[in-house]
Amino acid sequence: MAHPESLQGLPDILDTGLSVVFCGINPGLSAASTGHHFEGRGNRFWRVLHLAGFTREQLRPEDDRSLLQYACGSTTAVSRPTARAEQLSRSEIKAAAPEFERKITHYAPRYVAFLGKMAVSELIGKRDVDWGLQSVTFGGAGVWVLPNPSGLNRAFSLDALVSAYRELRLAVDSVHCAIESSRTR
Repeated sequence: MAHPESLQGLPDILDTGLSVVFCGINPGLSAASTGHHFEGRGNRFWRVLHLAGFTREQLRPEDDRSLLQYACGSTTAVSRPTARAEQLSRSEIKAAAPEFERKITHYAPRYVAFLGKMAVSELIGKRDVDWGLQSVTFGGAGVWVLPNPSGLNRAFSLDALVSAYRELRLAVDSVHCAIESSRTR
């Protein structure tokens, strides 16, 4: 693996008008070295996404651009790769906020789903953040907070992760159905 200082951030997987953009705090070293989102031994993102019903099959990190086929995207709040998210400072997250908010505003997803509470708490300036749908928007998008699927996060079982992500998928489906219903009237 390359030296951490030589690694670049990940390329965004974004398009306009997506249903959900999944937002990791920052790239892990494995992901940055391969150039693929949620790469890394033990990362449960792709499995959880499939089991929650976002994808028809379980994608692999090297298929990450396929997310766009499911009206989903992926990005990070901070581009600097680290071995652990705790290696980022609060000031580094706050400094990334304006550019990150411009990105979300530009691509205009229905929801931005933050994976973990650390980044969203700094980005929206709120210390106590609950899991699930938030009462605020970010860059014009609804805000969801989901547990981080990293293999380092053992506070959440696979079933608990799937349940949390499925709640978001059901919300996306209900909004999509309401929009389609209003178009046929």
